[in-house]
Amino acid sequence: MHAMQYEITLPADYDMGVIRHRVATRGHLLDDFPGLGLKAYLMRERGEDSPVNQYAPFYLWTRPEGMNAFLWGAGFQGIVQDFGRPVVQHWTGLAYEEGPASSALPRSATRHRSPVPQSVSPADAVEAALEECRGIAKTPGAVATALAADPRHWELLHFTLWDHDAPDAPGDRYQVLHLSRPEQDRIARGRQW
Repeated sequence: MHAMQYEITLPADYDMGVIRHRVATRGHLLDDFPGLGLKAYLMRERGEDSPVNQYAPFYLWTRPEGMNAFLWGAGFQGIVQDFGRPVVQHWTGLAYEEGPASSALPRSATRHRSPVPQSVSPADAVEAALEECRGIAKTPGAVATALAADPRHWELLHFTLWDHDAPDAPGDRYQVLHLSRPEQDRIARGRQW
């Protein structure tokens, strides 16, 4: 599993209805994309639990070939043409769990990024994060949760989809406008090694 996200920060007075329309008319195009476990079409609005207007899709890929086909194919080129070329963040997958609301359509998502301190063994940090991931997966309203890591920057990432408004917790909160999940059933459950 590979996690990927790009963030397109928009002007403070940007009409976020444009993003809603974009997702409503184009979101279905990845509903059967090979190699894509799931894509959450995420948005944040300035003044609503966010300091910025932002379109920030989040992906879980089942295979690197799917991610490559998207990035180097027509899919990502639409983003580049409309918004410029954003930085694409990616993390290696460590764990994936479905929650008690796994059959529900998510309404919100949370993303929490945290550094692995120099004073902590990376293996110990990952074990603690795995335990936290298992706990999040048992939380009422959790649709699915993923844990990933960026070993270049020694950063851990928790991403969770919720069937209700995102809980007040550390990290960023997003609205989910659409969820494509063509190969969600192929995302390995639990620890990824």
